[in-house]
Amino acid sequence: MNPDPTSLDRLHDLVVPPPVPWWPPAPGWYWVLGTLAVVAAVAAIRLFLRWQHNRYRREALAEWRRHEASLGDPAGRAAALAGLAELLKRTALSAWPRPRVASLTGADWLAFLDKTGATTGFSSGHGALLENAAYDPRSATALEESMIRETAVLVRHWLKHHRAGGTV
Repeated sequence: MNPDPTSLDRLHDLVVPPPVPWWPPAPGWYWVLGTLAVVAAVAAIRLFLRWQHNRYRREALAEWRRHEASLGDPAGRAAALAGLAELLKRTALSAWPRPRVASLTGADWLAFLDKTGATTGFSSGHGALLENAAYDPRSATALEESMIRETAVLVRHWLKHHRAGGTV
């Protein structure tokens, strides 16, 4: 070895420090993770509450499917249409305060359905079909199946898309 301190023989490789470990993280990351956990918990609770709040809607749609299955049978058509009319009223009573909905009949009831469901089909004829079927079962036997199917689709649309709890 050369005794000269400036000799290139005395050079060594650089000693690299060990890499910074990823755990434990810096204190700021604990705050970020804590905030994310709180946000996730709040979001999960809100989703659960919304799911619970719409339970009446899911149950009404399940009952709609039962009525819709019996619409094809001419013998059960009148009962199915009457059941759909009853289902609309029961669903509305679940979503709005009873004094606001229970007394609605006729044109007021159909206007309420159109306003809350963002439709125009109840006032334009399909609502009268439901109303007649509820009070005169013989009227349902003379109807075309396409008209009955359109009414059932309109009822399903209202059940799925009505704006519950708002002012009427």
